[in-house]
Amino acid sequence: MRRFLLPLLALALGLVPGSAALRADDRPNLIWIMADDLGWGDLGSYGQKVIKTPRLDRMAAEGLRFTQFYAGATVCAPSRSVLMTGQHQGRTRVRGNAGRGNPAIQALQPGDPCVAATLQQAGYRTALVGKWGLGDVGPAESGLPRSHGFDEFFGFLNQGHAHNHFTDFLWRNESRISLPNYVTPIGDSGAGYSEDPILFADDLFTDEALKFVSRSQMQPFFLYWSLVIPHANNERAREIGDGAHTPDYGPYTKEDWPDPDKGQAAMVTRIDSYVGRMLDHLELLGIAENTLVIFTSDNGPHNESRHDLERFQPSGPFRGIKRSLTDGGIRMPFLAWWPGTVEPGVTGHVGHFADWFPTAAELARTEVPDGLTGISFVPTLLGRPEEQEEHEFLYWEFHEGGFKQAALYAGRWKGIRQGGPDKTVVLYDLENDVSEETDVAAEHPEIAAKIGAYLKIARSPLPEWEPRWEPPRRGK
Repeated sequence: MRRFLLPLLALALGLVPGSAALRADDRPNLIWIMADDLGWGDLGSYGQKVIKTPRLDRMAAEGLRFTQFYAGATVCAPSRSVLMTGQHQGRTRVRGNAGRGNPAIQALQPGDPCVAATLQQAGYRTALVGKWGLGDVGPAESGLPRSHGFDEFFGFLNQGHAHNHFTDFLWRNESRISLPNYVTPIGDSGAGYSEDPILFADDLFTDEALKFVSRSQMQPFFLYWSLVIPHANNERAREIGDGAHTPDYGPYTKEDWPDPDKGQAAMVTRIDSYVGRMLDHLELLGIAENTLVIFTSDNGPHNESRHDLERFQPSGPFRGIKRSLTDGGIRMPFLAWWPGTVEPGVTGHVGHFADWFPTAAELARTEVPDGLTGISFVPTLLGRPEEQEEHEFLYWEFHEGGFKQAALYAGRWKGIRQGGPDKTVVLYDLENDVSEETDVAAEHPEIAAKIGAYLKIARSPLPEWEPRWEPPRRGK
């Protein structure tokens, strides 16, 4: 009955059911949905016991759930740079969060590879909805989304501005669009908070994402839907002690919890409802079987809303949160849903964000530029693990509070180095110690040495992001 009613409803709404069968191009649509600061353990399918995520859990049951997929970095901007460029953090353009002091080094440059540009050149309609963080008006304008392959953009350019979920303006392409929220500004990026909120940014982004899919369904499309929740409103947290600013607390309204806990849980459940709307919309249009949907997060969970991490255990069994190079800061929930093509199941394939570029290009049947470090995981999606190429190493670095490096070798051995390029690598065996509590470098010196040697050659020189191994000194 449901399959009969959906096409009728689509006709009533003026939509085009079954468009996958009507268009000549049979290459799949590609949707990458990314939450902001959502942890591995925030979803029921990854062990969450308190927060409700029924639609994402259903997506996991109907699709492929990855258990060892990694973000590009442990903080926002470099993780997104890895995703867009297909290059790990030691090769990509943006290697850290630059902040307000030097926005130009947090912007993509002309000539940088970008998955959107490659797909656009291959005939895909491309859109970015939500948070960008890799370019802005002014000194960072080289990184504006439409300069890097996006036909359409609606959202936040500046990641500081994106802290404010009830903002008074957003960007549509290069035009500033006013919103009716009255904001108490903090700084000059657009950050702040609203005392009389009306429009919630991610509600607007969800509507925009659905509209883009509707109007683009007659040709292959790529939608990069970059949510801004459950990231905290850091400025609001500092001012009033609660950074979890949501329209309502949903099913957690009556819980005997502090407001930041209610808001944090409500944001995660709100994401769940957004994803459910998109999956339903794809079925309504009759294009679900020709659309690959990925759901993930940009880095590990935060504690910046002043909520209780112990209540929710967002890192699951792993140690660390956002800004950690242990797996709690970089191992992500990762779901792939493509009815009729991706079989339901669970995979331990080890991948990371740089792999999206070659994967998308392979599905679009187009070539990738030179210099990518990612590996396509199409064989894993199609249930052909025997054909899947694997990474020898994955790489990360972190520039705040003294430079640090990390690498994962053979999907099992995590090495972390800080304090200097010749310091001993701390080694963890993830196969037997997922929480990375015990340094086993002394028991496996050959593996520690192999990772240490790799860390010395993993990154290409980039003057804007040269390592500063010692923490900056505070002024007297």
